[in-house]
Amino acid sequence: MQEEVQKKENKRMIEDDTIKLLRECDAGVKMGISSIDDVIEYVSEEDFRKDLKECRNQHIKLKDEMLDLLREYGDTGKEPDPVAKGMSWVKTNVKLALNESDKTIAGLITDGCNMGVKSLNKYLNQYKAADEKSKNIAKKLIRLEEKLETDIRRYL
Repeated sequence: MQEEVQKKENKRMIEDDTIKLLRECDAGVKMGISSIDDVIEYVSEEDFRKDLKECRNQHIKLKDEMLDLLREYGDTGKEPDPVAKGMSWVKTNVKLALNESDKTIAGLITDGCNMGVKSLNKYLNQYKAADEKSKNIAKKLIRLEEKLETDIRRYL
């Protein structure tokens, strides 16, 4: 009897952590897409634009994968924090108004990638009981952010 109660408790903890991790990944991936959308029209170097488009497409693919998993748990995901999103938009537009260059855009995107990687690693550590599928999605998103940051260094 007690073993059954423990199993149910463990299952609930896994589901709770899985949903929480997926929600944070969902908010992060939406923030990434939004950030790319905010700057891509200002990019002058074609290869840089191509890197951003490819990364955006991969973010969308991951977002769809996350939403499928979230739906399995009866959840709809999470929007990015409106304050963080607003601050990011202001920072982006002020910096671009002062200096509309690929170097400025690369700096903004690099900062965003670094913040994303830091946050996602924090959530991976925080929601340790999440299922492996969800952890792997978070790790894919981390690798995607790290790759973009590396790929665009040449524009800094």
